[in-house]
Amino acid sequence: MNIKRKTLALAVCFVIISGFVLQAQPVIPGRQMDYETKGDTVRSIADYFIPATTKKMTPDAEGFIRRWLLLEPISKPNRSNTVFTDSYIRNAFDTLYFPDQFTVLPKDGEKIKVGEQELAWHALESKNFNVKLFRFAYGLRKVHYGVIFWAVTVVNAPQELKNVRMAVGSNSASMWWLNGEEAVILSGDRRMVMDDCVSPRLTLHKGKNIIRGAVINGPGMSDFCVRFLDEQGEPIKDITISYE
Repeated sequence: MNIKRKTLALAVCFVIISGFVLQAQPVIPGRQMDYETKGDTVRSIADYFIPATTKKMTPDAEGFIRRWLLLEPISKPNRSNTVFTDSYIRNAFDTLYFPDQFTVLPKDGEKIKVGEQELAWHALESKNFNVKLFRFAYGLRKVHYGVIFWAVTVVNAPQELKNVRMAVGSNSASMWWLNGEEAVILSGDRRMVMDDCVSPRLTLHKGKNIIRGAVINGPGMSDFCVRFLDEQGEPIKDITISYE
């Protein structure tokens, strides 16, 4: 009997001490947990984005593009990400949600109507190599599950660059276009991994090149990363990024 009581007492003490240790863990700046917090009344995108400027911007040290025009999420309810087959997402992205969907270069702050939703474009620069769409939507108090995100940016090449590849990772499925032509499709329920899918050989024209992307997600997180690789698989960094 005494042994059982001692064992129980030790177990209780362990639980109490563990609780104090967990409470005492320091919060490391920039390492917030990536999930929705119940009762979170202060929402912001400031930890993940800064407003884009007209200052010259090149890809980061690893070639990732961080300056984007992001459209507030379009509601597209999906109970599961397993439905995102090639045919499903092609149909979802071929649907015309707003005028000139595949041709217009939107402006920062411009508003559009998608059904009953009024949505705005935001010119932003990501603080991370991956653009955290969930945090973009959540911070703006927009719907963040069962959504489609649209992203647009302009890549300015100093000269024609042939045989380059667009390398993309996304959570969940996505499609990407370069100068109006399909470049990459990522289907299925997937987590974001850099260079998860790589396009066939492409050409960046001298001057402006427009990238458009659409990311669809049901439950869970949403983000993406994009960069260009040369024929040796090295990131291309001698380009500039703008949003107009």
